[in-house]
Parts: sequence; C-alpha cells; structure tokens
Amino acid sequence: MALLKRLGGEPPRRSDEGGLSRRLGQTQEERPAVPPIGPFPPARSPEEARPSPTPEKSGLLGRLSAQGEGAGRPSSPTEERGLLDRLPAAPPPEEEFPTFGRKVRRVPPDPLTAFKFRVQDRVIGELGPRLARTSQAEVRATIERVLSEAIVQEGLLLGQVERRRLTQEIEAEVWGYGPLQPLLDDPGVTEVMANGPDRVYVERGGKIELTPIRFYDEEHMLRVIDRILTPIGRRVDESSPMADARLPDGSRVNVVIPPLALNGPTITIRKFSHNTFTMEDLIRLGTLTPEVALFLAACVWARLNIIVSGGASSGKTTLLNILSSFIPADERITTVETTAELSLWQEHVVPLEARPPNIEGQGEVSVRQLVINCLRMRPDRIVVGECRGGEAIDMLQAMNTGHDGSLTTIHANSPQDVLSRLEVMCMMAGMNLPSKAIREQIASAVQLIVHMTRARDGSRKVTQVTEIQGMEGDQIILQDIFVYEQQGIREGKVIGALRPTGFIPRCL
Repeated sequence: MALLKRLGGEPPRRSDEGGLSRRLGQTQEERPAVPPIGPFPPARSPEEARPSPTPEKSGLLGRLSAQGEGAGRPSSPTEERGLLDRLPAAPPPEEEFPTFGRKVRRVPPDPLTAFKFRVQDRVIGELGPRLARTSQAEVRATIERVLSEAIVQEGLLLGQVERRRLTQEIEAEVWGYGPLQPLLDDPGVTEVMANGPDRVYVERGGKIELTPIRFYDEEHMLRVIDRILTPIGRRVDESSPMADARLPDGSRVNVVIPPLALNGPTITIRKFSHNTFTMEDLIRLGTLTPEVALFLAACVWARLNIIVSGGASSGKTTLLNILSSFIPADERITTVETTAELSLWQEHVVPLEARPPNIEGQGEVSVRQLVINCLRMRPDRIVVGECRGGEAIDMLQAMNTGHDGSLTTIHANSPQDVLSRLEVMCMMAGMNLPSKAIREQIASAVQLIVHMTRARDGSRKVTQVTEIQGMEGDQIILQDIFVYEQQGIREGKVIGALRPTGFIPRCL
C-alpha cells in the first residue's frame, strides 16, 4: 500500500466520534424527547387469558398458574430462553381496536407479560417528563428498583436469569426500541427487517437470517414505530402509510403500515457503521485488488468524474465514502444526500440533507434543489449520495462546468445500464432535450463507472471498472479496464479474480 500513501495516503481509521453524530447534535447519553412505549393494557381475567398451565409447568409459571399461563417474548437471539421453551405453540385469541387511524391486532397479555407491563408502567409513571433528560444508567437503576419492589409486593420468586431478562426487556421498551434494541446493539448486524410482528430478519455477514425476536402484537409494533418517528416530527396513518426516518445514531429507517403492508407493519433499518471502512479493508475483504485500489485513488486525485453503480445493498455508498477520502484536504467539498450516510475525514466539508414534506405536505426540499444550490456555494467537488431522478441533469451540468472530480452513485445492473438510467433520469427533469443531446452531456461529463455486485455468498465485489470514451455516432462508447472473472464456488464462497483487460485508459 506504499503507492497509496504516496498519493496522499489513507486517512487514519476513525470512528464516528465527532462525525455524523456530532452533526446531528447528539451524544450517546442524549435522547430526544419522545413518548415511551406504553402504557399497556392491564392483565385480563383467567377466563379471557390462556388455559391454566399443564402439570409439567413449574417454577415461575407454576407460581403464576392462578393467573393463567404464558411468558414474554425473547429479547435477544442469543439469550437463554428458559421459560420461553415451555410456552404452548397455539396463539392466544385476538381482538381489534383502533390506532393510527385503523384497526390492528392486539393479543391479550399472558400473566408474565402483564406483570412486565405493570412494572414498565410504574417506571414510566415514576420518571414522567424527566425520562428525556435521564441517563440510561439511571433508567436501568430505576427499573431494577421498581422490579424488585413489584416482585416483593406480588409475592413472586424470580431467578437471576429471569430477573435479568425482564430488566433488559423493560429497559428496551422504556429507553430504546423494544424488541429491536438488542439487534441494533449487535455490531454484527448490518440491517434489520421486521415483516409484521412475528417475522424479524437481520443481515449478518452479508447473509439474511430469521431471528427469534418477536413483537407482542401489531399494537406493540406500532408503538415502536411511533417512538422512531415522533422525535423527527413525522407520523404514519392510513392517509400517509409510508415514512423514512433516521435514528439518533444515523441509521436509516423505512416504515410501511397497512393497508399498503398486507401482513402488518413493516420496519426496515439499515444500521449506520461507526467504524469507517478504508481501501485497505476492501482489499482484505476481497472487494477489489491493490492494483484497482491504486488506479481508483489515482483517478480521484486526477479529478475524474466517477459514478459508482450497483444493485441494492451492493456496497455503493461504502465505496463512495472511501473514494471521497482521497480528495485532498485543501479542497471544498459539498455532499448532498437523501439521508446522511457519508462520513468524510476532511475538515472543509459542507453536508446537505434533503427534507421530506411535513404532515401538511409542505416544506419539502429535494435533492435536486440542493444540487442546484451547491453550484452557488463555490465547491471544488460535489458528492451526491445517490442520483434517483431529475437531479441527474444538474449533476451532469455541474461536472461539465468546472466541478471536476465529482462523485455519485446510481442503482443499475451494469455500466451499460448506467447510461440508460442516466438518460431516463435526465428526461425526468422535465427538460425537452433530444436523446443525442443528453448522451453528449453524459459522454463529456462522466469519465469512469465503477460497478459493484453483491455475490451469492453475500460478499460485495467490484466487478467492472469501465471508461466512457466518448461518442461514436449516436452511441456512447464504453471500454472495460478491469473485469471480475468468477471461477467457481468453494465451500459456499465465490471464487474469482478482478483482472485487467489490457486496455490502457485514455482518461489518465
């Protein structure tokens, strides 16, 4: 990597300390003033709850047998399940009640869950308005004290494992995001996907897996959604059943509720990485080779306009962030994103973030408006997180008018597809331009396309580095510089190599 260092070097590995979290104005101990998840309905009578326990039930369930049978949901995929393994498989009866402008399923709480709800409501009532200003350690201490008092008052005997589980679950409901909190705290999880209350998936190591995490019912899930959206002044209901949000740590959230989501509310969270990847990390992971890394670093230093393309979750933003790290520190950089994800090490960076409309449909600031405004901010380079629509024409014009070295990403299946998508997005701007004029803009503005692919084994790889050579007639000419050749699959891992084609690029 000596050559990389001679090109300006890799910036030192940095955590997010002072980065995105600082720009958001929040620290680990600070939380926005949001309503806690609760209160919950009181315990139901034995006739309305589940059947009394079978003779095999013992321990805490046996001591709660006079109130019915059941236990809470697991709070961690690795937590010892204990009582949960003894629960009957048959679900309890369901009822409907109005919330968020519609009717959703609510499952009557079993005795242990009802006990947890009662403790949780007492904690919320005791902390009251102070909850938003209370540290997590103080919240945990309050939960432990109130739980101990409730156990004594109700004459229950809980083991250390059961007591610790209840404390963690109540803390997640009062302080965090309910059953999802253990997944958000797990550094190995990169994405969380909840498809209704009973199906929660995660992406771990590039592979999607089902977890034992469950919401209690749809009402519980909607309360978690409300806790996510309330701090940023957004909400979902039947008239507006979709919303995008960002957690205090920078993680991206998408929410969809019925009637659009047919199987119940859906939550998708792409976690923000606090440890920024470097080019050396990509080499170690096999995403690209040292030769390609050197070439791309040289292209950034040479102020080539670069587009990173690929499918969803293929690593486009990660590579964009790494390429941006090679921009010299003495240049002024403006970044434009729908949701802030980039974390650049340079000091002279102006990050801009689009704003969706409010509840009344007013106040929207689009990515295109921000790109146009960037041209008035005297940037040396413009970095757009992703081009999705009419902002593409403004980005091309910026690249053609003295803002060389700009970078962006595009969803596409191949470098050739990038050209087609750019042409369509330029037409979406509403300008009545002929196709040839748009293609000429693309050919003169963009010099390099770096295509990313997510392989079957979950790994991310650079599969093509392609130069745009110009126009020939009405067509844009592309030439591959590096191409990934897959050689097979060994023990579930994709085997291949990113090889040079032998073509000498004109851009350098």
